[in-house]
Amino acid sequence: MRHIHALLDGGSPMRRSWAPYALTAAAVTACAVAGAKAVDADSAWYRGLDKPPWQPPPWTFGAVWTPLYASIAWSGGRALGRARAGERRVLAGSLGVNLALNAAWNWAFFARRSPWGGVLGTLVLDMSNAELIRRTRRIDTTAAKGLLPYAGWCLFATALNVSIARRNR
Repeated sequence: MRHIHALLDGGSPMRRSWAPYALTAAAVTACAVAGAKAVDADSAWYRGLDKPPWQPPPWTFGAVWTPLYASIAWSGGRALGRARAGERRVLAGSLGVNLALNAAWNWAFFARRSPWGGVLGTLVLDMSNAELIRRTRRIDTTAAKGLLPYAGWCLFATALNVSIARRNR
């Protein structure tokens, strides 16, 4: 961890300019990979769930999450690169918790086969998104605006998850 802070805090201006983006891209990639390991949208369990007619087709999720993950990495890198040392540590922690919650939803919903566990996970993620945006906005409003599509999609996912949980009591 000390090496990460040294990368962000020290070195040449060129190193400082790319380092936050590289670190957030690596963290977001790790989140995406960890979450994807739990997903089996082809399982008999998932196919057998009663889903609302307004659920997007399966291909939509990959098409949406790819640019959302890119925007999280960009926004996080931009804000971390502009933050002072104390703010940077707190923001990095907030982003890390958010990404862990993001990946954890897949494990709660798919791996545990628990729509209600997914509801709980996505509600906690929504609260984390609000906190991350608030914290990011204090440092850089442009970076905070870059997180809004992610938060919006997660709110949509919450509504979808609640609908699936209610239909499959």
